[in-house]
Amino acid sequence: MPLSIVVGTQWGDEGKGRITDLLAAEADMVARYSGGDNAGHTVTVGGQIFKLHLIPSGIVQPNTISVMGAGMVINPQRLLDEIDGLTARGIDTSPSRLKLSTGSHLILPFHPLLDGADETSRGRATIGTTRRGIGPSYTDKAARCGLRAGDMLAPDFGQRVFEAVRSKNRILVEIYGLAPLDPEQIADEYRSHANRLSPYVADTSAQVHRVLRSGGRVLAEGAQGTLLDLDHGTYPYVTSSSPIAGGALTGLGVGPREVDRVIGIAKAFQTRVGKGPMPTEQLGPVGDMLRGTGENPWDEYGTTTGRPRRCGWLDLVLLRYAARVNGLTHLVITKLDVLGSLDPLRVCNAYRVAGQLIDSVPFGPHTLDQAEPLYADLPGWTESVTNARTASDLPPTARQYLEFIQQQIDVPIVLASVGPQREQIVRLGDW
Repeated sequence: MPLSIVVGTQWGDEGKGRITDLLAAEADMVARYSGGDNAGHTVTVGGQIFKLHLIPSGIVQPNTISVMGAGMVINPQRLLDEIDGLTARGIDTSPSRLKLSTGSHLILPFHPLLDGADETSRGRATIGTTRRGIGPSYTDKAARCGLRAGDMLAPDFGQRVFEAVRSKNRILVEIYGLAPLDPEQIADEYRSHANRLSPYVADTSAQVHRVLRSGGRVLAEGAQGTLLDLDHGTYPYVTSSSPIAGGALTGLGVGPREVDRVIGIAKAFQTRVGKGPMPTEQLGPVGDMLRGTGENPWDEYGTTTGRPRRCGWLDLVLLRYAARVNGLTHLVITKLDVLGSLDPLRVCNAYRVAGQLIDSVPFGPHTLDQAEPLYADLPGWTESVTNARTASDLPPTARQYLEFIQQQIDVPIVLASVGPQREQIVRLGDW
């Protein structure tokens, strides 16, 4: 059972990219299963920082095949920009190493326009999307009128783009009062994209299956996080896809018997971008300290949007929920080093909701706005942990913090990151 799934357990931005990069060193294939370029994964190698939006984080490892699965939505221009950017930095992004599922859906120029127009029309009730066309593309997918990567192989692909633009122009003009797009110009542009991307298009489900059947190791990489899941997140403040472990199966086209490990990634504190409830958010000095100033790539600003993230104390109620809906087998804690100047450390271990004390989320995460966090206080530490590589290198109170989390979640913590570099990892347990 050689399939490992990496999932975010919070609202995304947990540091999945650098952990995926680490695990990819032992994988034959790294496969992204959901989302679009609204996600951003940062991988730091030596002095180089790679910010990836569509291509799996495993591409930085020289011996892996990278797959973009059918559960993704792809902006062709952004994908080509990413390919060209990585190639210029010496990363092999040839079709022999990078595969694009025939079933992945394409983002066309009208999708970001519809995304922005819909957000604007909501007034103060905006959701906080990235306005990159992700939601409207998934809408077309569900409505069975979207274009897929496999369509780029068809001789009449340009005509299909032309008809799609002409159809959506009616909505842009009649409903939102926007100027119409030029169908012919966009059709020509997408024919050009198809010429470059066609060699990458493949039946990736079959390729994943072949690697697994031959005894190879596949690492499934998620985007966003559990609490942004369309079905199981803090609806309506969610993404339009399924970032949880179950989404890996549908997004890649594999069955559950292949799964060996489900590895949850969680920050040592809590962050989210955009609107929606966040019970442990800290608006004062603690939140500012956790966020940083934005001068360091390790600071809490969105990889894709640059937006400052909302920050607060770790929420174990939500982490228990993530462990349940994903079936976590292992847990990785990131950014432990960021907590070094805080004492005491607070951890939300339960909520008070309508006068009741609860330590799980049986009522659904969409009602978090009713939750009053109840905290446990733990001692902090002042020593730097950035050079720690084993549990014994950590201050006793840092070990106590991790042990408390593990005890409360009942999932073994196997790694903790103590800095952005590849080697800044503390190994705490066996896989």
